[in-house]
Amino acid sequence: MKRVILQSIALCLLFATTLSHAERVEVALSDGSTLGVYLLYPEPQANTSHPLVILMGGGSGEEGIARDVQGGVGQDLAQRGYVVAVPVSPNARSFRGENNRLIPLLVEALKKDERVRQGKSLLAGISNGGMSALEVAAAAPQEYAGIMAVPALVPRGLNLRALAGMPIYLRIGDQDEAGWQDQLDETAATLRAAGAQVDAGLVFMSPHMFAMEWETLDPWLQTILPTTTGN
Repeated sequence: MKRVILQSIALCLLFATTLSHAERVEVALSDGSTLGVYLLYPEPQANTSHPLVILMGGGSGEEGIARDVQGGVGQDLAQRGYVVAVPVSPNARSFRGENNRLIPLLVEALKKDERVRQGKSLLAGISNGGMSALEVAAAAPQEYAGIMAVPALVPRGLNLRALAGMPIYLRIGDQDEAGWQDQLDETAATLRAAGAQVDAGLVFMSPHMFAMEWETLDPWLQTILPTTTGN
């Protein structure tokens, strides 16, 4: 019994050391408003800054959803060397439509942090958040290194021409409860026809919300937004 207890303690300590530092803050935006954000930082290294990922949750994007996202995909990304910001919707309407404007303001504010590397950031989103990422990127494509949409469909009325040349990582579960898997080919073809560089695929035996396919996502991330300084 004593050995089991000691092993359990050791596992807990190992798990604790692998988790990235996370905090829930209110970020002041340049329009005078504030936005709730879960911020995750990689393990601190002297004189090192890290690329920024804006990660938007699905559904309404409200508090509970943002908290779950930062504890899952957010932690995974931070452990890979990214500063991750998971915004909380101020009005339970995700970051689509009117709320699109908040994301560039958030990026602007976060880049004042010396731990955040200057240059382009990555937009990432799950479900409704993935569609938000496409909308935000289309409004100012020159500001973003790429889009990680896991999953997403093309939002109605999207300015597709603005995404010409944009790297997009698109994944949909092959057992998606909403039937999005049936629209993967059409979604990828639409984005490619606009000139986007699309890496698309189905995630095997997965529903609408799925574990990341890191064997394909890791190399894509390092190509689009490397974590190593000087790249």
